[in-house]
Amino acid sequence: MSKDRKKIHVIIQARLESTRLPNKVLKIINKKTIIKTLFDRLKCSKLVDEIIFAIPKNDKNIKLKKYILNNKFKNLYEGSSEDVLSRYYGAAKKFSSNIIIRITADCPLIDSTLLDQMISKFINSNINYLSNTLNPTYPDGYDIEIFDFKTLKKTFQNSRQKVDREHVTEYIKRNKDKFKVQNFSHTNNLSNLRLTLDEEDDFELISKVTNLMKNKYFFKLKDVEKLYKKNPKLFKLNSYLVRNEGMTLSKGQKLWKRAQKIIPNGNMLLSKNPSRFFNLNNWPVYFKKTKGCEVWDLDNKKFFDFSFMGIGTNILGYSNSFVDNAVRKTVKNGNLSTLNCPEEVELAEKLIEMHPWAHMVHFARSGGEANAIAIRIARAAINKDKVAICGYHGWHDWYLSANLNNRNNLDTHLISDLNTKGVPKNLKNSIYTFNYNDFNKLSEIIANDKQVGIIKMEVQRDNKPNNNFLKKVRKLADKNGILLIFDECTSGFRETYGGLHLKYNVIPDIAMFGKALGNGYAITAVVGKKEFMKSTKKTFISSTFWTERVGPTAGIATLDQMQILKSWEKISNIGRYIKKRITNIASKNKIKIEFSGLDSLINFKFKSQHNDLFIKFLTFEMLKKGFLAKNSLYVSVAHTKILIEKYLYCLNEIFQKLGKFETKKIEEILNKDLNI
Repeated sequence: MSKDRKKIHVIIQARLESTRLPNKVLKIINKKTIIKTLFDRLKCSKLVDEIIFAIPKNDKNIKLKKYILNNKFKNLYEGSSEDVLSRYYGAAKKFSSNIIIRITADCPLIDSTLLDQMISKFINSNINYLSNTLNPTYPDGYDIEIFDFKTLKKTFQNSRQKVDREHVTEYIKRNKDKFKVQNFSHTNNLSNLRLTLDEEDDFELISKVTNLMKNKYFFKLKDVEKLYKKNPKLFKLNSYLVRNEGMTLSKGQKLWKRAQKIIPNGNMLLSKNPSRFFNLNNWPVYFKKTKGCEVWDLDNKKFFDFSFMGIGTNILGYSNSFVDNAVRKTVKNGNLSTLNCPEEVELAEKLIEMHPWAHMVHFARSGGEANAIAIRIARAAINKDKVAICGYHGWHDWYLSANLNNRNNLDTHLISDLNTKGVPKNLKNSIYTFNYNDFNKLSEIIANDKQVGIIKMEVQRDNKPNNNFLKKVRKLADKNGILLIFDECTSGFRETYGGLHLKYNVIPDIAMFGKALGNGYAITAVVGKKEFMKSTKKTFISSTFWTERVGPTAGIATLDQMQILKSWEKISNIGRYIKKRITNIASKNKIKIEFSGLDSLINFKFKSQHNDLFIKFLTFEMLKKGFLAKNSLYVSVAHTKILIEKYLYCLNEIFQKLGKFETKKIEEILNKDLNI
């Protein structure tokens, strides 16, 4: 090479921790890895002097580093994982690059002929940046960017925004007045074709295209064009994917797309499914860390949780140091053993102390488990199978069977339209439903079927008991020899130190506690009178991980901290204050709302036929302001005065908009930002 000739280097941007398709650059097509395929195709260039790999310097990419070194790809630079711009600058500086071609490793079919054409264009033009992506006419996956070192250095020194540091050339494209920028176009517009590698369908298409080529590794773009004309259906395999989607999607959204392919419904809990939050494009989906009422997503963006606080599990706030330190100590000493953990005895004693009517406790790890245990104990004790229920009690067959007769039987009990697929048909007519405060309906059920031996209900969720409802239920149960169960998984510890039934002075035979009991750690409890709880010996109730140690440890620490803080009083006071302020905000903006729920578990709806649309808009706007918020709020002690005022200030701004907006205008705004 002449001393005067500038060094032309390809810098390949590669990593293993792709959110949508992990380890994609090491996937195999035609007995070669993606990265080897790309390298070999680039080597065909007549103008490129060196090929450099720029990879993140971290433990997640050690395998990639070893692969590169073992395959004798001599030029390797390791740099920042997040700041890819600094990685490029560092690589170019290390290898004294004059002209840099940016290629990403997810473009394995790059055409060396096209590359040389663009290099020649760049050399012979008085420009700083040349790309075929500014106005795309080439297939996605044939992306090439060329710039000189001076331009790269200027970009490196002046880029401040995160998107500029992550995507290398965004600063150049956004500041065309500072650089001489030019697009390289194809004679035919092939931008509808996708041959980049981000998803499994991408890999399948690239594999099929490669397999169909006679010249397996060095086929040209013109060969791909011919294949497209001959077999256009083949390229529909991944046509639904959006070009450069990775630029706009957060890490959480990318991971969610991946999760939906390998996890039924995408995740384990319906309440945390993004569909429950209207599939907002920018909904964070996954968390990285928490503290108090603050949640950081995978992109390290911070949000204030004024929505569900872990679906009601964290009254003391996320990552409470007192509880977490107790758990750390336990883990250090061992979590699970052949022997039983002593903490379960201490926790049982604490629960019985706050509920003197109870004599025995059985532990589990989820509210659904606790409910299933309580039902089995009750049926074994009372020798009757049929149950009258009110409220939400989990996902198990015994509960869902209420919908065997009518799919809408459970609609008013929290979640509507629950499907009974998979529930044994012989459970039909084993469960009767009645609505809260509807004593007449409950009395009718008991009168019509003497095989009903259990009444199971939430003490309170949306509405307060009217006309001595709870006491009348207790009296009805006693009169008919029926066992009364209170489900306190949601209501427990929110208005009293223990069950909400203590407030109303109505004593059940069995009660369940969950959610708040472990402040985010898995622990639930079934407490009850001895004569009923002893029936566990008549049946079979057992599970290996009910004997682990973390849950009971967290439960003890949580109860101790609750007692010190009088958390139930604190969160109730906070809730009453917020409800009062929201009422004033709504009135001020001439918006009618209606509250339901406990003071510490706030729900409101808009008294409008557009209620759902208003809630959607509220969620969307609050998210932009850094809040995870809907028309509900699980109050915690971590909701400080300063944050509450910030939340109310933002809420007022949104209510002002709602008061002025036409419904169509809201729909237009939302349609731009929702996956619909």
